[in-house]
Amino acid sequence: MATSEQSTTTAAPAGRFETPPFPGAAAAPELAFTGLAEQAHLLTAREVGSRELVELSLARIEESQPRLNAFRVVCAEAALEEADQADVRLRGGDGGDNAPLLGVPVAIKDDVDLAGHSTPFGCGGAVEECRTDAELVRRLRRAGAIIVGKTQAPEVGQWHFTESPAFGATRNPWHEGHAPGGSSGGAAAAVAAGLVAGAIGSDGAGSIRIPAAWCGLVGLKPQRGRISTWPDPEAFHGLTVLGPLARSAEDAALLLDAVAGNVPADLHHCPHPSEPFAAAAAREPGRLRIALSLKVPFGIHDRLCDEHRAATFAMAERLEALGHEVVEEDLDYGLVAPALVPRGTVGVRDWVREHGIDAAALEPRTRVHARLGALLSGPALRASRAAEPSLRRRLGRTFERHDLVLTPVTATPPPRIGEYDGRGYWATGGSASESCPFAFPWNVTGWPAISVPAGLTATGLPIGAQFLAHEGQEALLLSLARQLEAR
Repeated sequence: MATSEQSTTTAAPAGRFETPPFPGAAAAPELAFTGLAEQAHLLTAREVGSRELVELSLARIEESQPRLNAFRVVCAEAALEEADQADVRLRGGDGGDNAPLLGVPVAIKDDVDLAGHSTPFGCGGAVEECRTDAELVRRLRRAGAIIVGKTQAPEVGQWHFTESPAFGATRNPWHEGHAPGGSSGGAAAAVAAGLVAGAIGSDGAGSIRIPAAWCGLVGLKPQRGRISTWPDPEAFHGLTVLGPLARSAEDAALLLDAVAGNVPADLHHCPHPSEPFAAAAAREPGRLRIALSLKVPFGIHDRLCDEHRAATFAMAERLEALGHEVVEEDLDYGLVAPALVPRGTVGVRDWVREHGIDAAALEPRTRVHARLGALLSGPALRASRAAEPSLRRRLGRTFERHDLVLTPVTATPPPRIGEYDGRGYWATGGSASESCPFAFPWNVTGWPAISVPAGLTATGLPIGAQFLAHEGQEALLLSLARQLEAR
């Protein structure tokens, strides 16, 4: 592989989670950063109790909330009651395969319905409480997980930062002056700061992978249809999927196993995997042929900074040291950006309308976004959806020659808190596209992708590398990510 002139060794081990230098939430840091799989093991081995874990999580949330603002709502009373119930079950021998997350505290993003709580998705004004859990929440509960709260997001999940007039700014545990990314910024901040060991985010244009990259986490965007979006038959006209944010590939696989599956009313379904994702992640991926692409889609200005370019080439060198073949070959995106816009904008319009959001309580740029969605909700939306098969064929040609594709996750480090205050829809959207041009095409195709840690900038901010796969190949992504962590 030809190497970049800027290719250097990054400041942190590529592919591994490092503890951020967050000065708060000092209680029991070793236990707080053990991870989902280890916490589940400690619980079943009776070395720790669920109430102890939940109390630790709640204490760290309370201490960090004035500084990080990762949570929109905290379910302390309910979580403690569920922890006591989990401890009774654990003493009776429950857990393991039947309830793999029994007693483990987790968080969900605020676009997921939780009975007894509203789902404002970053929007202000009065929003009705949900009467029932989303299917994802039902599956988390069945796995024994304890939901300690709902995490922050920007209004209707639009941006690559997590700030809103209603709920304030969420900050990055690595540097509180910077954003954690968006739109799953609250979920990523919560995991990175050791408030919970894992969280569920959503990804409509990179909203899991971007904050994972900027918070030093593993973030998996699963195949469309892998996880039910019910009560929505599909989310944002098929762009958005739900998925895990975690500190390791093992934890991401465990969380994916817990929530994967469908209900009959889902518009998108995936074949059941031949084995658990956790088992696939534990197995070596074999020698892979991987394409390295730094090309951005047509119509987006290339702003890839030197440090992110260097981190991507350093990841390629690490792959070659593991025995994989890396070949520089750009993706053929076609007109993927125009195919995204109608689906995303109409999705914003639909969310605001269907959830009874008071438009007067929204930011001006969100109102512009919703109005644009109304204009594109007819022929433009139908054309953008009709373009998906041809775009899949075009991008899919790469997988005739390669097993996976390596790209940066983002082109730049995370923005500073308040950097977009007062900026309008077009300026904010244009900057978001230029800062994060590598993630959204896979939302159009619906295929899986993963972000893994790839080092730090000179100022100590995390950088992520992205692996892109063909349809239904989450197991391969998790296997490679686990291999990178282990060596």
